[in-house]
Amino acid sequence: QLQLVESGGGLVQSGGSLRLSCAASGLFFDEHAIAWFRQAPGKEREEVVCISRAGNDAYYDSVEGRFSISRDNAKNTVYLQMNSLKPEDTGMYYCAADRYWSNACPPRLHEYNYWGQGTQVTVSS
Repeated sequence: QLQLVESGGGLVQSGGSLRLSCAASGLFFDEHAIAWFRQAPGKEREEVVCISRAGNDAYYDSVEGRFSISRDNAKNTVYLQMNSLKPEDTGMYYCAADRYWSNACPPRLHEYNYWGQGTQVTVSS
């Protein structure tokens, strides 16, 4: 079982950058796929990026080329570097984890077992 804590959110102007962190405690972190989800006001939560246990990543929607996910298994932490931020990137960002056998990311509709409390990202125009 993993416990996840997100940090790094805040208020930034359009075109700016933020780096989110997802710190995990628990066993077998290196066997878990980690994903970042976001939930914009009035919208459903959606997955935006994933990193597999092997470090392979997958990006969804309009974040590819602007967001970069990485993991440091020695620190039990996953990072989300967000560049060229847009107002539509505003939302609550959650990290999620699941122990997943494949070296690829789970499918986008995969149900993750462990979730953090979220960190707010607000991008002003």
